Amino acid sequence: MKSTHIPVVVVGGGPTGLCLALCLRQQGVECMVLEKNEHPTQHSRSIGIHPPSLQLFEKLGIVKSFLNQGIKIRKGHAYLGSSYIGSIEFSSLPAPYQYVLSIPQSKTEIILEQACRKVDKSLVRRSVECNSFNQTNHGIQLTIKNEKGEAEDITCEYLVGCDGKRSVVREWAEIAFEGSHYPDTYIMGDFEDTTPFGDDAMITLHQEGLVECFPLGDGQRRWVVKTKTYRQNPSAEEIKAHIYKRTGFDLGDSTPTMCSSFGVQHYLAKTFAKDRVLLAGDAAHVISPIGGQGMNLGWLDGVSLADSLKTSLSTKNDASLRSYAHRQRLIALQAGKR
Repeated sequence: MKSTHIPVVVVGGGPTGLCLALCLRQQGVECMVLEKNEHPTQHSRSIGIHPPSLQLFEKLGIVKSFLNQGIKIRKGHAYLGSSYIGSIEFSSLPAPYQYVLSIPQSKTEIILEQACRKVDKSLVRRSVECNSFNQTNHGIQLTIKNEKGEAEDITCEYLVGCDGKRSVVREWAEIAFEGSHYPDTYIMGDFEDTTPFGDDAMITLHQEGLVECFPLGDGQRRWVVKTKTYRQNPSAEEIKAHIYKRTGFDLGDSTPTMCSSFGVQHYLAKTFAKDRVLLAGDAAHVISPIGGQGMNLGWLDGVSLADSLKTSLSTKNDASLRSYAHRQRLIALQAGKR
């Protein structure tokens, strides 16, 4: 059986795992990302990138790729039903990123993965399944089914779970994941943009629930509608009807590229670091996805964890990793309260 050793193995090739890998390599730390899916996500999913994340991407040398493909949201408009209330601008934010960047997660993952492969073609391994986990005094041993369907052993000093809210790594490490669902539920869709808002965002307050929309680029706009109960597999016509009733905007014959529904959850891992296992992103915390909070918080985990892993590997002392776990857990706890 083939055997590979690498200091840090990251399980999960989504936004958090890919960003962590870039941060680690910038710090000079050898790592590898293992991802079970063959391709990056094809869905728009999380779309908002906040200024601190853009500052991070600038340090990683990849911010221009995001700015070239994203929409800069500099202003948001508020309505009460069809009555205009007012607007808020982001011009008071520190320069140069005085906006929220809107870009589909499908594009975000491609940009991050391309940056990883530019550093090292073998940095990200796709179509890999992690089958078993064994922790020893000297590190961690993983048994995987590799890209060829063959069994392979990988050993590492540290294993990082960036594999989402149903994290296998967190389960292997027996780290409790505590929380619950909020009562809030939403339906959303990506439609042709027929509004006058251009690159601006909009929120409408209505007695039946809020409606918000954001520019997506390529002539599309994301609409999010609060619902009284969870609606599985919502239709385009259902979403359009709610939008028209609450805002007065008629989306006409626009055909969406995506329709979906979601509930709002809050979950927090009991710890982000246990022995040689670490957690980041949704594997560590799940908060409201409104405004892209979860994805951006995952990137903050990534840059903090990369610094701590660099220190731990060079000093052979895990104090920095315990500090990471304490610090980022507090940040996630505060974010969840919002």
